[in-house]
Amino acid sequence: MVKAVPAGAALMLAGCAPAANTGGGRADAPAHAAAPGLRPGVHEVQINGVRLWYRVAGRAPAGVAPVVFLHGGPGQGSTHFDELAGDPMERSLAMVYLDQRGSGRSERPPSGEYSIALLVEDLEELRQHLGVPRIGLIGHSFGALLALEYAKKYPANVSGIVFTSGLWDTPYQCRLRLQRVAELRPEAYARVAADTLARDGTRRNDCELEFQAFRTREEKAAYDTEIMYPDPAIEVRMDSVNAAHGIRNTGELGRAIFQGGLLQYRFTAFDRITMPVLVIAGWHDGAARPAGLRELASRLPNARFVEYERSGHFPYLDEPERFARETAAFFSATVAKR
Repeated sequence: MVKAVPAGAALMLAGCAPAANTGGGRADAPAHAAAPGLRPGVHEVQINGVRLWYRVAGRAPAGVAPVVFLHGGPGQGSTHFDELAGDPMERSLAMVYLDQRGSGRSERPPSGEYSIALLVEDLEELRQHLGVPRIGLIGHSFGALLALEYAKKYPANVSGIVFTSGLWDTPYQCRLRLQRVAELRPEAYARVAADTLARDGTRRNDCELEFQAFRTREEKAAYDTEIMYPDPAIEVRMDSVNAAHGIRNTGELGRAIFQGGLLQYRFTAFDRITMPVLVIAGWHDGAARPAGLRELASRLPNARFVEYERSGHFPYLDEPERFARETAAFFSATVAKR
């Protein structure tokens, strides 16, 4: 059930700044439709018992569905994308910047209920609230997984997917990640290379081995910066934007998703993803390595793979103009192909 929430209710959200334009002061361009849920600006709506926050901005050509950005983390929030990448996106698309439950300015559910299935239903309820038959999806990292899961259940409701630096087969992609550890930190890899079996004799997950290869959190954090940010200043900018708006990842959503089996997750319903998909990888990305994303594109019936040579895990920040240009062209072409 969807229930609109008065704008002033933003102040009721725990740990949330007052509802405001999160686009760094830029004006909201008219949205492509006059439906109340798609009016430009900040919205809050109660969906499945949780107050969700989203912002609408930009204008799309006639027939191009509004595009919902699904952030990663899990729990990262959409503010950094909105503020640092939003301007070029909004020139050609009607953008919906959504904070998933427990993320950004959206409410942390009092019940503590989180799951991939529930996040998918939140998105479907949002689509209905927007008042449109279809939405486009830009999924980043964990958000790309959500895009696939939503499209699997509601294929008729999706115009197209931009799958960016995303997760789709955790065991396989973790194996690629661990190979990167071996390349960049051979001394760290050597600590776990001979310890691949769990007590019950099964093979341990490669992401667990990656975590355990590093002796301290600081050592792991430095490595993560190296494999995700070819330009470390991008991470500093993201952190500064989130701090300025009082946004932080509480870890609540992430813990629940990992406890729900994320390390064993595999997407296999490739035949359900019949809509166009643009798979984008960053050449420098050691978190979602290009080889793994190329493999996904080869398994989808209507996908194209693109590699950004100057990008890491955040192509929309490393190469924002190219990302916006190619994304706009992709979603415009979904109209012509209908």
